[in-house]
Amino acid sequence: MSDLHVSFEFFPPKTEAMNSKLWAAVEKLKPLAPEFVSVTYGAGGSTRERTHETVSRIIKEAALPVAAHLTCVAATKPEVDSVLKDYWKAGVRHIVALRGDPPGGPGERYVPHHGGYANAAELAAGAKKIADFEISVGCYPEKHPDSPSPAADIDMLKRKVDAGAARGITQFFYDNDVYFRYLDRVRGAGIDIPVVPGIMPITNFAGVRRMADTCGTTIPGRIVKLFQNLDDDPTTRQLIAATVAAEQCLALAEQGVKHFHFYTLNRDDLAYALCTMLGVRPRPQAKPQPGAAA
Repeated sequence: MSDLHVSFEFFPPKTEAMNSKLWAAVEKLKPLAPEFVSVTYGAGGSTRERTHETVSRIIKEAALPVAAHLTCVAATKPEVDSVLKDYWKAGVRHIVALRGDPPGGPGERYVPHHGGYANAAELAAGAKKIADFEISVGCYPEKHPDSPSPAADIDMLKRKVDAGAARGITQFFYDNDVYFRYLDRVRGAGIDIPVVPGIMPITNFAGVRRMADTCGTTIPGRIVKLFQNLDDDPTTRQLIAATVAAEQCLALAEQGVKHFHFYTLNRDDLAYALCTMLGVRPRPQAKPQPGAAA
């Protein structure tokens, strides 16, 4: 499995303690030579600034290829274009183009911002006009919650590809058959970009269930049962989370998956362990030759 590729998603920290935790994760995962690391994006002013600071620091200090998330939410096209130009100046060459969630949160109907990009396909096309960014986009094995049908969802992915997307990264899922059925529909529609599975280890079951409810991800009953009555037993929860995620990843790899995208939640422990099990190990550091200058 040594030919596998991995990538990791982080989010910009809000506090100094969270910043230390993030940077510890970056340093731990860096030796695995990820294909890229992505940084999530919030449309608000201070959140947007934290994203830009995080992206810039990873580029400068960790020298890792960064895919910066960008959304259409709460901004005009010129405002989004300005962010794109700032990213390019900072050394970003890869954008994850997303529509984004409604500013009011789950349950609110999405309405395109006046004068803004209406969806991720428009955003991808706009980014390509600004600079020659590599574009990744989201895709949804169990259908985007706002999509009227699975067919419409595939049509939107096709529009994203036509606009310049080179890769799809899936919403997290826990049933591998769901991913492969989706991949069959994507290929059947003539879409040939890589569709990278997004992996979300269940470190906090209650939190993951809330996210799953929001984004339409099904948690199989067998997994729900595994986490029952473990609210006050973090050690057992962690062990079960590792086992469930390892089984999922190994099964995907056995069926030919070559790239895994880990939603780390700014933690390195499970992501690092899963990579190790998949055969993705730190690259050996070159040893200094005898007599070489220090």
